[in-house]
Amino acid sequence: MKFYKSGDQSKPVIFLFPGTCCLYSSFDHVLEGLHVYFYTVVVSYDGFDPNENTQFHSMEEECEKIEQEIIDHYGGRIKAAYGCSLGGSFVSLLIQRKRIHMDHGIIGSSDMDEAGKVMATIQASIVTPIMYKMVHTGTLPKLMEKKIAQMDDSKKKFVNGFLDMFGLGGSWITKKSIYNQFYSDLVTKVQHNMDVPNTKIHVFYATKMGKKYEKRYYTYFKNPDIHRFNMQHEEMFCCHPDKWIEEVRNVVIGDVGL
Repeated sequence: MKFYKSGDQSKPVIFLFPGTCCLYSSFDHVLEGLHVYFYTVVVSYDGFDPNENTQFHSMEEECEKIEQEIIDHYGGRIKAAYGCSLGGSFVSLLIQRKRIHMDHGIIGSSDMDEAGKVMATIQASIVTPIMYKMVHTGTLPKLMEKKIAQMDDSKKKFVNGFLDMFGLGGSWITKKSIYNQFYSDLVTKVQHNMDVPNTKIHVFYATKMGKKYEKRYYTYFKNPDIHRFNMQHEEMFCCHPDKWIEEVRNVVIGDVGL
């Protein structure tokens, strides 16, 4: 695991967590804007970093490494963390485990899916070969390419922005890392009615995902600060970076009138 740090170290620290099969570089398009307000630390998961030879094993093992980094370099406390999709599960787990502290945890339209071991095995076994082919060849399945070609420009922009987050062409990413990440996310449980003193949980809820996801947020978190956006999953992050930066700034340090 690597931690990519940048910005002014005197500013509040925000950790950034990529989504499933996504690289640390998926945050490149927002870093300059974030640096106005934050010192940024982008987490690069085991098995998904081009600069090391590692393998993703489990959510728990990754959490332990993240916690140790925060303890060793930030006194066990950070200002905020943003979790993109799968990254929202990491933010939730780090809050739940109470080994480090964050003032603000931001869940980025995460689906918060969970499954038993049998169903998780089935789902991971289906997804892994598809994702592995995509990341190694850098190309999409023909059916997906055909559907994208038929979309209007706004939908194409969203899909292309979403695909930019993935490690397409990542020859170092193994089937085992993909399987373990997908499986571990499903079987690692987030506690219900989570409420940690002095930690505020914010949710960037993409309403086009469906009402069932809003219900999940209220199930997992006792008093979530839900911000509703008429968008698809992570659309604001992918396609509207200035708006996303503004929203992150507002929930963490307030509207500073800029």
